[in-house]
Amino acid sequence: MGHPMFEFDPEFSDAIFEYCRQRLHVDPVPLDFGSLHANDIGSLDGLITDEGRSPTSILEFFERELAPAVVSIDSPRFLAFIPNAPTKNSLLFDMVVACSGLNGTSWLESAGVVVAENQALEFLAERMGLPKGAGGVFVSGGSIGNLSALAVGRDVGRARRRDIAAHELRFAISEDAHSSIGNALHILGIEPLLVPTNDHRFTIENLRAALANDPHPETVVGIVATAGTTNAGIIDDLEGLGSYAREHELWFHVDGAYGGAAIFSTTVRDEFRGLRHADSFIVDPHKWLFGPLDCAALVYRDPIQARRVHTQQAGYLDVLHEGTVESFDWNPSDFAIHLSRRARGLPFWFSLVTNGVNAYETAVQSSIDLAQRSAERINELDFVEVVRPASLSIVLFRRLGWTPEHYNEWSKQLLRDQVAFVTPTKWEGETVARFAFLHPNTTDVMVDEILDTMRL
Repeated sequence: MGHPMFEFDPEFSDAIFEYCRQRLHVDPVPLDFGSLHANDIGSLDGLITDEGRSPTSILEFFERELAPAVVSIDSPRFLAFIPNAPTKNSLLFDMVVACSGLNGTSWLESAGVVVAENQALEFLAERMGLPKGAGGVFVSGGSIGNLSALAVGRDVGRARRRDIAAHELRFAISEDAHSSIGNALHILGIEPLLVPTNDHRFTIENLRAALANDPHPETVVGIVATAGTTNAGIIDDLEGLGSYAREHELWFHVDGAYGGAAIFSTTVRDEFRGLRHADSFIVDPHKWLFGPLDCAALVYRDPIQARRVHTQQAGYLDVLHEGTVESFDWNPSDFAIHLSRRARGLPFWFSLVTNGVNAYETAVQSSIDLAQRSAERINELDFVEVVRPASLSIVLFRRLGWTPEHYNEWSKQLLRDQVAFVTPTKWEGETVARFAFLHPNTTDVMVDEILDTMRL
């Protein structure tokens, strides 16, 4: 007789499968209420006991008390921050990953995981225009991806500029770079060269001007560009910055956590041609590539450089690396700041393989098209106006005459009424409204319904 915690419970399993079946079948996914429901959550006092409680009853407690206090990020009415819209196939296969006890750490343990994840990574690398041999690993999110990539860029920069003190090396970044970039550089002990931009787009002209006006341009060892800023969807000058990096032997990292998925777009993919210059690149399948949380793809032009930086050494880990050479067996643990990891790339791989590239292209394109139509609709109305042209799937707009308090109360009321989850943002110091489209099932009717609430 084994330990009771590891015995199969048919009744509870049926309850779990039924819960998942119902959740997957719900169409459309309801928003629910997030923190608006926090005061209504039943007491958790006494739930943790020495003897434990009925799992079915706690599942019911979760469904009744906790789930409504979480806004459903996969709802087509979730238009704040960056939404999540996992395909049904990706969600179902995520259940397979969880139930199978799959480890995604090393080739020795997880060859079956590694070959499938690598197929997805190599497909993304090829789509970006990177040479054969590019590859990497799936990590938990863009922040870890950026940190891991910049750690490699830092060490490569140190090796190239041995005449400069390590603490003096810098990366050139835009004022609109994601907050995780600045945080990563801080953690790594690298100072940023903060480059002013014209209309928030980082260009080669901006970089040249900043370097020309800087007393120590030789300390810059890398450039960070953004392939679709989170707040406004702006695509930096990837071609110009990338070609400059190649010419001057600078590390070129591209943060495409949100916008990088537009390599699947049929209308804007040409703006991403500069990705072929990248030394490292991230894109989050859990954003615009329709995978479940949490998953970011981290791709290197030369993965061997990353392996030299990130491989962890310990007596018990030697077996993972014995006999390997430059054409090494692929240990996902060697390419980022992690060791143990779940097979988080498999749900995306499964969805891509089963749904096909064409489905991904139409799904990504639908959000870009909706953003353009929404901007046109806003321009037709006399009480709202577009703040700047829509870019990728993001629209910034203002309600004429509103204060920050108006936007905040409007946002809360939208959620109370289950119309949508739309949160305000700041643009050049002004509080404005923001649509972040991602779910292919978000419709023009939903957009009109939201805009109509701003009339009053």
